[in-house]
Amino acid sequence: MAQYNYKVMDKSGKTKKGVVEAVSEDKAKEKLKAEGFIVQELKEQGAGKKSGGKKVKDKDLAVFCKQFVAVLNAGVTVIAALEMMSEQMDNKTLQRGLREAQAFVQKGGSLADAFRINPKIFPPILVNMVQAGEMSGNLEVAFERLTTHFENSNKLKSKVKGAMTYPCVILIVVIIVVIVLLVAVIPQFEQMFSDLGSELPLATKLLVNFSNFLQHKWYICVAIVAAIVFGAIAFGKTEGGSYLYAKIALKAPVFGNLTIKSAAATFSRTLSTLLASGIPLIDAIEQVAKMNNNRIIREGLLDAKVQVAKGVPLSKPIRDMELFPTMLPQMIKIGEETGNIEEMVDKVADYYEMEVNDATDALTAMMEPLIIVVMGIVVGGIVLAIYSPMLNMYDAIDSY
Repeated sequence: MAQYNYKVMDKSGKTKKGVVEAVSEDKAKEKLKAEGFIVQELKEQGAGKKSGGKKVKDKDLAVFCKQFVAVLNAGVTVIAALEMMSEQMDNKTLQRGLREAQAFVQKGGSLADAFRINPKIFPPILVNMVQAGEMSGNLEVAFERLTTHFENSNKLKSKVKGAMTYPCVILIVVIIVVIVLLVAVIPQFEQMFSDLGSELPLATKLLVNFSNFLQHKWYICVAIVAAIVFGAIAFGKTEGGSYLYAKIALKAPVFGNLTIKSAAATFSRTLSTLLASGIPLIDAIEQVAKMNNNRIIREGLLDAKVQVAKGVPLSKPIRDMELFPTMLPQMIKIGEETGNIEEMVDKVADYYEMEVNDATDALTAMMEPLIIVVMGIVVGGIVLAIYSPMLNMYDAIDSY
């Protein structure tokens, strides 16, 4: 049996934490619900160490689901299909997970439970949709929906990642150029500066001194950078640090808006997919919440799940979060009134995926000239500091 750390709310509204033992996450939930608790968080102890190896990405899962449904439609049994997929997948971690799933199913277990034993390989949305597909007898439909979900998720993440990575890459290039100038170019001018014998401008002095420091005591610079990086990572793992980083991600100029729109698109698309597969609304909200890496959004959605469990319409806690654009709770409310939340959030997902696509294109177009200007100022400033003593000397000769 596995052990799960839980965070629950009792009937009086008090939050409790503890550990429960069960054969699976679903059984652990059932245990806690049977005791009258509302489950807020549930995580298997040591789950992060279980799968190891290369991370399984949405792209890998999309390929697997697409090929798996094609094989099932061809009349191949689930066990044979798992064996075929384990041999065809490029991702070694996914291969291992499929082999373990095949062995589990051969012993008489369900496919959903077979995937559930590797939560770091097969995410909850896949497990629960497969379970719903098995119960309804529409396993092929479940995998078709999963294919669409993971393909859309991969496109969205790649777009956002690309938009945020581009400035970082250019910044690294600028830093490398500056280091080369300081280490390789400035020393060649240093002797010439001393031969001039005149007082160097302050900017040139600082540049020469920093160049000497970088050449002879570079390890101090490396230590400082390493301390900052590791310090930032360690701070991010603290309660206050994780909250601060989450807040910065949502409030940062330009990037914050992109993060919010991306979260709205992911929330809407995933919720629609889960509801279409017959997953209850409360469970669907919980799964969507766990998929979000931003702590503020995740906790807001988990609170929304608690409110919905008490009978509050989903649109109210989503609106009260004051994080998502107003269109999202408005469309959810329309869906609640018409009895068709699934269709409404699906339309919202389409809209915000287009918004994210346009925002990333606009961001990339805006960043290109901005980065060129910044690079020009930095490199131009260094070049000006190098040549200003010589220009001063030429001016002195002309005046003489």
